[in-house]
Amino acid sequence: MKPLHYNLRLEPDLATFEFKGRVEIQLETTAPTAEIVLNSLELAVWECAIKEKEKWCPCTFCLQPEKETLQIIPRSPVAGIVDLRIKYTGLINDKMAGFYRSAYSVDGRTRHIAVTQFQESDARRALPCMDHPQHKATFDIEIIVTPGLTAISNGAVTTEETLDNGKKAFCFERTPRMSTYLLFFGVGAFETLQDELDRRVVGIALPGMSGRLSFGVKFGRQALEYCESYYDIPYPLTKIDLIAIPDFAFGAMENWGAITFRENLLLHDPEGTSAMGEQRICEVIAHEIAHQWFGNLVTPSDWKYLWLNESFATYFGFGIVDHYYPEWGTWDQFLQGQTDTAMVRDALQETIPVEIPGGEHVVINTSTAPIIYSKGGSLLRQIHGYIGADNFQSGLRQYLKTHQYACASSHHLWESFEAVSDQPVTTMVEQWVMQPGFPLVEAHRDGSRLTLEQKRFTYLPTESDVSWPIPIVLQTFTANQKDGQQTVMLDERRKTITLDDHVTAFKLNAGQTGFYRVRYTNPSNTAALGQHIRAKILDSEDRWGIQNDLFALVRAGLTTMDDYLTFLDYYDEETADLSLTSIDTNLFSASLVLGDAWQQAIADRGRSIVTRTLKQIGYEPGAGEPQTTSMLREQMLWHAELYGDREVLKFTSAQFDAFAKGVPIHPDLARSVMQAGVLQGGETAFRLLCRRLEATDSEHERMHILMALGSQKDPGLIEETGRYTLDRVPDRNKFIPLAALALNPHAIPQMWAWYEMHVKELESFHPMLYERVIAGIVPIAGMQNPEAVRDFFTAYMQTNPQTADVVKLSLEKMEINLAMRQAAGR
Repeated sequence: MKPLHYNLRLEPDLATFEFKGRVEIQLETTAPTAEIVLNSLELAVWECAIKEKEKWCPCTFCLQPEKETLQIIPRSPVAGIVDLRIKYTGLINDKMAGFYRSAYSVDGRTRHIAVTQFQESDARRALPCMDHPQHKATFDIEIIVTPGLTAISNGAVTTEETLDNGKKAFCFERTPRMSTYLLFFGVGAFETLQDELDRRVVGIALPGMSGRLSFGVKFGRQALEYCESYYDIPYPLTKIDLIAIPDFAFGAMENWGAITFRENLLLHDPEGTSAMGEQRICEVIAHEIAHQWFGNLVTPSDWKYLWLNESFATYFGFGIVDHYYPEWGTWDQFLQGQTDTAMVRDALQETIPVEIPGGEHVVINTSTAPIIYSKGGSLLRQIHGYIGADNFQSGLRQYLKTHQYACASSHHLWESFEAVSDQPVTTMVEQWVMQPGFPLVEAHRDGSRLTLEQKRFTYLPTESDVSWPIPIVLQTFTANQKDGQQTVMLDERRKTITLDDHVTAFKLNAGQTGFYRVRYTNPSNTAALGQHIRAKILDSEDRWGIQNDLFALVRAGLTTMDDYLTFLDYYDEETADLSLTSIDTNLFSASLVLGDAWQQAIADRGRSIVTRTLKQIGYEPGAGEPQTTSMLREQMLWHAELYGDREVLKFTSAQFDAFAKGVPIHPDLARSVMQAGVLQGGETAFRLLCRRLEATDSEHERMHILMALGSQKDPGLIEETGRYTLDRVPDRNKFIPLAALALNPHAIPQMWAWYEMHVKELESFHPMLYERVIAGIVPIAGMQNPEAVRDFFTAYMQTNPQTADVVKLSLEKMEINLAMRQAAGR
């Protein structure tokens, strides 16, 4: 049985937070069936009827809450085309899932909008339906609202009629064939901004916010233009709305024709949005618009193929931004923010493949997202490098055109790539997608013989005999210059190749397009690469990769922290933002993990790097400087403050004092200045920022303030920050100051006890946001009392099995940190 069409009529009430619904579903069954089973959750069903000879005939039905189903029994078995009608009611909940409400304030009065968030399986909270991506159908939507409100859905409004009772009925264009998770409807008082060059693109926001839509709307038009050209398939709807939602658990959602965003990921405040904020807005808009093809036009046939949505959207989210803003260094940030994040996650023993087994109900969460999004996107970059840009584009065009308005599986993508490239893509890629983990390639040179050997890389010891077909790009050097480059397919555990006698050094994974770590066993080669780093003969991404792999080897116990610190001498004249960001991140991470014995050595090295870098780039943003420099400064100012850099503290404290007197802060300095204010200013700064948080209407400023609130060093204020977060911070943002506290060396000693004390309150968070709290606190704060943490979660997972993924992940990270501390000694 499959659905063909839904005709949905909704009447929401924003005063009572209830809605009435009526849905008519046209189904098709190829054989007589005595029951119809739909998905339904938290709905009260009052009537089910099947059309027989143009007459609606009531039939028996039964809700099964534990199965989230509605079972309907026709008066006699039905076959062929079946028309079903269901009348029901539901709640406009406050869970940020299904059909939910979101609050905002106007002149001190609280008002609400109602919107939907259905991925992965929450359309069943708004209508009985076949709630699985393979069950595509078309939708006609009618929404009845009270006077003064408007309605939004996937299609454009076709009619707007005032009813006898004064309410308004909005009807919308029929949707294309699509999955239920892409359905959207929203009700409220909205303002709009239509793009002047492409009238299909419309920004939508709360009253008073439309002036902040122009930046996002413009880039939305550019991203749409890029996608239509690159994929060679026109966008199939007549409009594409970009909608800012105040309360939203995720970053954004690709509802077809009605994309929803957190406010800070769409609204642009010229006075408050930082360079990082601008780039993030563009990345997320590009990500969601790419989804209109990957996910919406071609949908995964099962949730285990969810990576076909998210990996491509991640990859193109960066690619589209790079197309319009190449000066932003977007692909450098992809390496640090996506590839490295994926490798850190995938190096755990407790990991998963990109194509997740099972598939019936795959949840995007703290455990799965780095694999589905970041690893998948990184593997696409590896495939792009393997088959070439032209074949990559041609393969994607064939895949999309072949499966448009239908569903696809992984093998359909490989077949398209193979058809256009005439290369064994399936053989190369299947193992990367189907098996968990990734390889470490060890390189050993003996004269002219270079032996490459692979094994699975994990931080903790693991017995594994898996291997991958690895396209290794090998860069060789002669004396002080690049000599040549070749691609070697390492499709077995070990392979030996011959180097020319004049080769003095070699670098694996040239360009860092491959998803693997590298270990060089010849000290002479490592030293030669170090000299090429110092002389900048190596490109910036390769300078990044060498030290980043080395730090991963430290975490895995395969080399020492002393070796890493010594190797950093080669970066004493480093100027590339990518390498400097990574080094600073790694040193700060080590400072939190290794404890007091290493504190001085790491602080000294960290302070010397950030001091030199900040003097080089300046404490204040310069006109026309690269985005990556602005982001590096923001990060380094905060770490310099924690390392006790007096000049930086003097500068940021002066900036905060001016801010307290009403002088605006440059957006690229706002977060680090507020952090310094809280770190140095104690209770006075805390009270000031709390007042500011409750007064501002900018989500960008809220994010800066919430991060800064986690920068306390006084134990009493740390406790008060936790209490304030639970009591006063909106649910969507409660995790932000808690995550900041979990990475604050002054707060870490208190955080595990704080978590235990407040666990029942934390459990009321949206599940994904609660996971972020666990994942933030346990790996480092748990090191204070690891045995107690292990015992607590052994029992906790028995009563809260839904947390098992994030708990196991967090406990393993804690064990990695403990092993790293023990190996470091001192």
